[in-house]
Amino acid sequence: MKTYLVYFDETGDDGLIKTSSDTFILTAIYMSSENWQKNYNQMQFLRKELKAKYGFYVKEEMHTKHFLTDKNPYRKYNWRKEQKLEILKAFTLSIAEMDLNCINVIIDKNKIKKQDYKILENALKYNIQRIDNDSKGEWNYLIITDKGRIAPMRKTARAIRAYNPIQSKYSYTFKNQPISGLIEDIMEKNSKESYFIQICDFISYFVHLYYKCYLKKNDLPNRVANLIDKKFIGSVMATLKKSNKLNLNANKSNGYGLVIYPK
Repeated sequence: MKTYLVYFDETGDDGLIKTSSDTFILTAIYMSSENWQKNYNQMQFLRKELKAKYGFYVKEEMHTKHFLTDKNPYRKYNWRKEQKLEILKAFTLSIAEMDLNCINVIIDKNKIKKQDYKILENALKYNIQRIDNDSKGEWNYLIITDKGRIAPMRKTARAIRAYNPIQSKYSYTFKNQPISGLIEDIMEKNSKESYFIQICDFISYFVHLYYKCYLKKNDLPNRVANLIDKKFIGSVMATLKKSNKLNLNANKSNGYGLVIYPK
């Protein structure tokens, strides 16, 4: 049986109070272990190319929100707007060339009615359920996430190995369908040391922006709007979709497969 590697990262905070974000997006990318080295080489080639063209240090983490809002450590490069746009385009096209899939779960805090709603745990559960469905029992998978939330994530993953109620499509009844493909506990790795967690971060933040300005019809944050516009965000999402990076079966009612809860 093949083994897949799954990487997670998020945009927004998982607290119920909407002081810093009104959404929480949990993004997973996953790939066969057979394709891991090829995908790694692809990103390593990109980073060396960006170093040669723009001086972007190979080991500098790509933290998309900070990049878009001109925060440190990116100010020291003194890039022009056109150069920053070219870097974003290069990242998008490089991801599009990789052999991987992606699932995005959005928790919209404005729709939450219950005070005990567990944002991170639910986002993780909905994501793992869809990865497990995609495996069809033909491959198992190992999950690696950024540091910071490992305890509740491990607890959730362990729980749905034993009890994972799935509602019937035809009634309000539920059946227990435990997760079967996940091997080992969820592991953590510093995002600075993982190209793939940084890719999750990149996709997750653009999904956040897409949801904000396309689906919720809100304005972009001012500092983001200084660099990119709604059209650019749509182009990134369209590229990921056209290159078959997005798992559209995750939610067939959404054009990009975005899983949005609460319903």
